[in-house]
Amino acid sequence: MASNIFDLRTRVIKALAHPMRLKIIDQLEIDQERCVCELVDALGCDQPLVSKHLAVLKNAGIVTSRQEGTSVYYKLKTPCVKKFLDCIDHVLIEKLKATNEELTRVIDCR
Repeated sequence: MASNIFDLRTRVIKALAHPMRLKIIDQLEIDQERCVCELVDALGCDQPLVSKHLAVLKNAGIVTSRQEGTSVYYKLKTPCVKKFLDCIDHVLIEKLKATNEELTRVIDCR
């Protein structure tokens, strides 16, 4: 077990640190379930790959699931994950703005 909050945070962040898992999160909502088959179709990936990534997200506490017959349905467990990703997008936008301003200054100096 992790010895402190930083180790625990790292485990959650590592679960998010994969493009496929971010794509899965983008497809999920807190109040709407999605069948694995729907995610496979939406992502254009093989079912075993999607299921593997869903297991990582579930183990980290990011998604929850329920089984109905042979189908498994997933949804986000916490809506703040989307807010966290929005924050990351904001960081990226600010970085791009700064880069654009720097390029503009360089071009203007010519």
